[in-house]
Amino acid sequence: MRLVFLGAAGEVTGSCTLVETGDVRFLVDCGMFQGGPEARRKNQRALDLGFDVRGIDFVLLTHAHIDHSGLLPRLTMLGYRGPIFATRATVDLLEVLLPDSAHIQEKEAEWQLRHRHRRGKGERGIPAPLYSVAQALACLKQLQPVDYGRAVRVDDQVSVVFRDAGHILGSASLEVTVSGEGKPRRLVFSGDLGMSGRPVLRDPEPPPAEADVLLVESTYGDRLHRSLTETEDEIVAAIERTRAAKGNLIIPAFAVGRTQEIIYMLTDLVRRKRLSPLKIYVDSPMANAATRITLAHPNLLDQETRELLAWQQAHPDKVSIEFVADVERSKSLNDIRSGAVIVSASGMCEAGRIKYHLRENLPRSECAVLIAGFQAAGTLGRRLVDGARLVTIFGTQVPVRARIYTVGGLSAHADQAALLEWLAGFRKPPGRTFVVHGEAGASANFAKAIGERLMWSAVDLPQSGASYTL
Repeated sequence: MRLVFLGAAGEVTGSCTLVETGDVRFLVDCGMFQGGPEARRKNQRALDLGFDVRGIDFVLLTHAHIDHSGLLPRLTMLGYRGPIFATRATVDLLEVLLPDSAHIQEKEAEWQLRHRHRRGKGERGIPAPLYSVAQALACLKQLQPVDYGRAVRVDDQVSVVFRDAGHILGSASLEVTVSGEGKPRRLVFSGDLGMSGRPVLRDPEPPPAEADVLLVESTYGDRLHRSLTETEDEIVAAIERTRAAKGNLIIPAFAVGRTQEIIYMLTDLVRRKRLSPLKIYVDSPMANAATRITLAHPNLLDQETRELLAWQQAHPDKVSIEFVADVERSKSLNDIRSGAVIVSASGMCEAGRIKYHLRENLPRSECAVLIAGFQAAGTLGRRLVDGARLVTIFGTQVPVRARIYTVGGLSAHADQAALLEWLAGFRKPPGRTFVVHGEAGASANFAKAIGERLMWSAVDLPQSGASYTL
């Protein structure tokens, strides 16, 4: 058996692993790289596998986030025609996320073309979209929905069980059993793991007792998150200070997962009278659709969330939530000078409507930006977190005078303690463990922690493009 790490090795984005057993060849995830011009170049060459992609038998998808799913349309555009297996909620989300990803790429290309024409330059050098909306829609036809907890025969020699990972709606850890000559081998892919005891979703399910091979994420493998109580205190302080200054609070948020958690937390703070009534604008068509999909899967929500939904419906005067769809209405939000809480995508500030709200509010010292999720290296969000005083948005330099708050306790990713607790669910160490989906320092620190805390010895830190024969 051979593993090839095509992405999210030594970095966070671009999750994609090729598994070859000799008779079967498949991918686990097919994600987009994110974070500036270098990410665009990586995406262009990401699926240069050294063979025709039509030789892939199937794809297994852990969840819908674009850094795990965003290159699926490009894979099919290059000739892949096989099935893509994912949970039912993930399939529902992809029907929104993948066409939206294509739409953003097309619009970015159009903007760059207009920008170059205004500067008297030609079209040479403008990157083409990775795929079109039509190609994204065509890819959706290859999705095969599966249920949690049921062994699915995806090939004559391969079966897989999807377990709830508690990361976002529909997220899964995978237990892949490969049969053939000799003893069947079990490969476990953690996917992105969530934190236990957090709002909205159910807690992550434990891993199986044993595994021959394990791939585990390490996004926050080198740190601990703040407690929910500390996180609530930070959010209350940010809102009250911004209200007192008569400014707006802008919250960049991933459309899937983070937006719904933020809505939950703000509503809960009002319910508990820690905040006075709020007016929240959710300005992201994708987040709006993701929220509708979330509500359509009540069986995947925890009890506290179902109770809070009932309270909010009974008290619409306490928390007013406007889901903004129309472009003109989105533009009009920039006329609001104070008192608005605007939640908008993308979560790393790289695309979408959030860039307009940042352009208008970053120069205003009375406003604030609340960063509530991971910001990959090279993204606009990361530059804000790192303290940049001047950023470029739509080709224009924008001064950063607004206050930047970084809230770590809302992460949809497990921290080091939670990751180690999940790994402790194995009855014995896996035959081989690969630490992936983390920046180099985080992955190295987590691999060290696995050795010191769990006493596992066969732990590897693969780099992008690395190949391992097992």
